[in-house]
Amino acid sequence: MSAQEDSISYRIIADLLEARTGQQIDRGRRWRIPTTLATVFRKRGISNVDQLVCLLASPGEERLADEVVEALLNNETYFFRDRAMFDQLDDHVLPTLREKRAMRKRLNIWCAGCSTGQEPLSLAMLFRSQKALWDGWTIDIVATDISSKAIATARRGIYSQFEVQRGLSVTQMLTHFEETPEGWKVDPALRAMIRYRERNLLEMMDPDQRFDLVLCRNVLLYFDRPTRSRAFDIIHKTMADDGWLMLGAGETASSLTSRLAHVPNTIGLHQPVGLMPAKRQAI
Repeated sequence: MSAQEDSISYRIIADLLEARTGQQIDRGRRWRIPTTLATVFRKRGISNVDQLVCLLASPGEERLADEVVEALLNNETYFFRDRAMFDQLDDHVLPTLREKRAMRKRLNIWCAGCSTGQEPLSLAMLFRSQKALWDGWTIDIVATDISSKAIATARRGIYSQFEVQRGLSVTQMLTHFEETPEGWKVDPALRAMIRYRERNLLEMMDPDQRFDLVLCRNVLLYFDRPTRSRAFDIIHKTMADDGWLMLGAGETASSLTSRLAHVPNTIGLHQPVGLMPAKRQAI
């Protein structure tokens, strides 16, 4: 890393992101800051991080900090990302929950860090593809992200040709989307299964709501260990006693919390500790 990338201005930008979101920009990744903020630079008529920091300290530029944080957030996503993980849900998690929740016929699901909506929509498509199995059920998917821009895109439910082709077959595209002059618009019935909320993962959800399934994939990678530990404690408090947490393929809660345990022979699946062995069978 160059001396410039370890300058006070670069550290101020990194600290701003961490203060607002909990996410960190490692010193070795600060070289990306100017590229990531290129749109902000053009909009403001500036060319470097030092000028940006001066603007942030100027009167009347209160909204600039919001623009900077939005630009720095990583909203990379696509439909059915890491297909093997959705296969796990399809093959084991959802059948288990369908059996255990058969009396109430309701599932509460939280997609944390939902970005522009592809993950919760993938879940909704999964349920619709098994319509007969879930007939009469209430499937409530709460999808949250700290990015107001990402949530606005998700609520709009219109995707470009490139976005809709990432992870979807032609049949899925034609079944769940309608081509319009603005782009591919998601079926309103599919969209109605999801409640989008702008929310920081480090803020507690409704204390009275318990989720049967939480997806928090590739969200905590940019948090330091204490912040990740705090996030896991918050997630645990939102989960049903026999609920499920799905992390990203390369993520684990091990050594970061004593409240959640990895389910053997699975990719990223965790459950609250203390369950009877029969309730934590390996997949």
